[in-house]
Amino acid sequence: MIKIKKEMVLLNPKNIKPSSGVFEVIGVFNPGAVRLPNGDIVLYVRVSERLIKDKDDKYYYSPRFVGKNEFKIKIDKFSKEAIVEKTDISLIFKDGTKRLTFISYLKRVVLDKTGFKVKSVDKKPSFFGLLWDGELGIEDPRITKINKLYIMTYVSLSRRTNISTSYAVSNDCLRWHREGVIFVEQNKDAVLFPERVNNEYIAFNRPESAFQFSLPHIWISYSKNLKFWGKATPIKLPEKTGFDYVKVGAGPPPIKTEKGWLLLYHAVSRQKKEKSFIDNIKSVFIQMDKKITYYSIGAALFNLKNPKKLIAKSESPILTPDKDYEKGTFMENIRVVFPTGLILDENKEDVLIFSGVGDTAVTAKKVCLNDILRCLKKV
Repeated sequence: MIKIKKEMVLLNPKNIKPSSGVFEVIGVFNPGAVRLPNGDIVLYVRVSERLIKDKDDKYYYSPRFVGKNEFKIKIDKFSKEAIVEKTDISLIFKDGTKRLTFISYLKRVVLDKTGFKVKSVDKKPSFFGLLWDGELGIEDPRITKINKLYIMTYVSLSRRTNISTSYAVSNDCLRWHREGVIFVEQNKDAVLFPERVNNEYIAFNRPESAFQFSLPHIWISYSKNLKFWGKATPIKLPEKTGFDYVKVGAGPPPIKTEKGWLLLYHAVSRQKKEKSFIDNIKSVFIQMDKKITYYSIGAALFNLKNPKKLIAKSESPILTPDKDYEKGTFMENIRVVFPTGLILDENKEDVLIFSGVGDTAVTAKKVCLNDILRCLKKV
């Protein structure tokens, strides 16, 4: 664990108005982050909304984007007989497919140079799904600046492309040109390196599978033009007895240090719940042993000239979810700190980590960069 110099909850659902009166905001989290030339920091924050309540007892409802270029949502309805299971977040059909009961889009938030003061929040959705791009939602952006070009990767959900990664480019981090899918289903947590290495663009990404023959991997891929990616290679991070054995995924885009490319990643583990006891009428103590899923932050260092070569990694989490606001929204037995933005502080010695916590809010944490590097062990 490393020392946090400063920490603050920047945004939560109370700070964001829903897109219309039929929705309520249930989550504001997982922001992409980048520093502008004037020093201000821009976040593109994921906002999740759901219908306030079902309209009647005969149907279940699911929202989707239907605009060609504009923000437009349609509410699809399904007879309850067609649904075999309904959860807080999804409707499951008889054929095993599902639809979500919520929808996500992005809002642009401008912070001051310190990263701890909100200067402005766009009143309307800033980046959202379209009929051809993320019709079922836009999630979990990451932003990288390469030379003068801002590149945003994001998860795009749709009935046609399922859960894939798309990207968009911008000259001002305000107006975006969508380029389409680059990592096909099911691939998430794609982050670009902030410069080309050996004349190639490089990305970490996370294709998902059943993990039948090995522990889950982050992969590294290469491209000459950002559109077509190849030379995919898995990066071995987890250990069977480690804190990251259940699942790993890239957090923010890596940053360049003298010692190597530094990647923060989210690491998933499951632990038995600490013993808690309930006094019932007969004063009998009942032990609760449900497992809790933890999304913590790990760190890894990669070779500057050969980024697929892992140099060192943390043996334990550098940050863990231990605050009340880091408890999960949808599931009780989950604790989440999910890093998606990493910005060098103005003093050049600290970094600002922007994370989604509890699938609900956005936090900023200031930590010493050398503290992170010192906790890494050679592999």
